[in-house]
Amino acid sequence: MSIQEVIQTIENRYPHQPEFIQAVKEVASSIGSAYDSNPNYAKLKVFERLTEPDRIINFRVNWEDDNGNVQINRGWRVQFSNAIGPYKGGLRFHPTVSESVLKFLGFEQIFKNALTGLPMGGAKGGSDFDPKGKSDNEIRRFCYAFIRELHQYIGKDMDVPAGDIGVGGREVSYMFAMYKNLTHEYEGVLTGKGVGFGGSLIRTEATGYGAVYFLENMIAAQKDTMVGKKVLISGAGNVSLHAAEKATMLGAKVLTVSDSKGTLYDPEGLDQTKIDWLKEQKAQRKPLEEYVQKFGGQWLAGEKPWQFDADVAMPCATQNEVDENDAKKLVEHGVKYIVEGANMPLNIAAIDYVREHQVHYAPGKAANAGGVAVSGLEMSQNSVRQYRTFEELDQQLKNIMKDIHDNAASAAKENGYGDDSYIDYMSGANIAGFKRVADALVAYGVLN
Repeated sequence: MSIQEVIQTIENRYPHQPEFIQAVKEVASSIGSAYDSNPNYAKLKVFERLTEPDRIINFRVNWEDDNGNVQINRGWRVQFSNAIGPYKGGLRFHPTVSESVLKFLGFEQIFKNALTGLPMGGAKGGSDFDPKGKSDNEIRRFCYAFIRELHQYIGKDMDVPAGDIGVGGREVSYMFAMYKNLTHEYEGVLTGKGVGFGGSLIRTEATGYGAVYFLENMIAAQKDTMVGKKVLISGAGNVSLHAAEKATMLGAKVLTVSDSKGTLYDPEGLDQTKIDWLKEQKAQRKPLEEYVQKFGGQWLAGEKPWQFDADVAMPCATQNEVDENDAKKLVEHGVKYIVEGANMPLNIAAIDYVREHQVHYAPGKAANAGGVAVSGLEMSQNSVRQYRTFEELDQQLKNIMKDIHDNAASAAKENGYGDDSYIDYMSGANIAGFKRVADALVAYGVLN
């Protein structure tokens, strides 16, 4: 079956899973030459196998709210591929969580994890539970109930979940406590734990820092530096603010952050004092717009941050936040580099537009792999019962992001997707990640 036939099958089989179909098409769009280069890929139906999860675990989660009322949510774990290591991928608690969203995220996770060079397969999970407006006790009771249902399907050498949207250190700690209680084992089954009981330093910073390290390598490939580059960032959460922090450290000028209510624009640029204030503001769930009263700048209610002149755009909020009209604005305002801090924040039309205009575009599976890379390093630390310093881990993160960049760039050039002046990172990342997983599947034969 050809790649196009696989896509048609997926569209017919899962017509109500648009996010998943989008993810499959995005990978399929660039792996054709690599797929054709090895006849065993087609013979063993490698791509077709990769588009179907190994299994989807679907379960009910019962828990009690503070008023003693029984609440019911749905939970999922999509175990997509363990061809190169234990299943690995975050848990997301958000009302928009669905099987389609988790399949899209899990499919992307296969190749993202492969790109890190670490032995990790691809998975994703979560629930339609909404943590917003819930008390700490309600969140704790939900986490206990969720992991009580999931615990039998995960383990340090089987499936190692982590956090994602709505799941931070607090939630991971509650789930880890219940896992220990149920299994009577202390093992590295969840990553993102607190430092001091199995967690890793730099995990909080890793995704944002890693995206900027990838950007730094992109700019260096064009014989340029980060110094003085104007950067537009969307979002104001963990990834966004740490991306702003690292970009500022490297000499760039970050002009924007945003949230669901609007965009904050500071023509003077963010500095560490401003970033620290923003971190505290978001931690206390206070309005982003209060920044203007303290530091100046502009608050643009209901607007996105893509309307300003800049060199770099880093969408770090959520999937499909950048459409074709936004992409046109970015090109019009001189943006030369787009680095995805979120998972698939550009929709297909936006991706097509920026690539047609030869904007250097880094897809999330490559650019935001820093978080899962440090999760992989946490797994290693748990296995050997040792911790590493922040500086050691930061250097490892830099090395991993450089390797991802270089491998994606090499794969792109080798397969005719660009040259030294323009590198098609999307195609390169898809090819490099796909080949690592596909070669393992070929080696296994028809199993896995």
